[in-house]
Amino acid sequence: MVQSGRIRWVMRIVVAILIAVAFIAGKSTAVSAAPEQTHMEMALDALKSAKTHLGEAEADKGGHRARAMKLVDQAIMHVNEGITYAKRH
Repeated sequence: MVQSGRIRWVMRIVVAILIAVAFIAGKSTAVSAAPEQTHMEMALDALKSAKTHLGEAEADKGGHRARAMKLVDQAIMHVNEGITYAKRH
């Protein structure tokens, strides 16, 4: 029961981070890119932390843990691509 609550909590964090990343990425196209990507790098750190916690969670929770890990991997990829894009433009 506790693990299930923890997984829900991690999933909510992942969704919040994905929304924040999408918002930041949307704003970066409207405004000139800053040389430093502080918020994107912080989001990347948070995603890596979420991935670590998901990896340490026991059992798969009916496939939800594995799905969350895939979504976190996708989010990490998109954040990295956003950072790379901002450096080029």
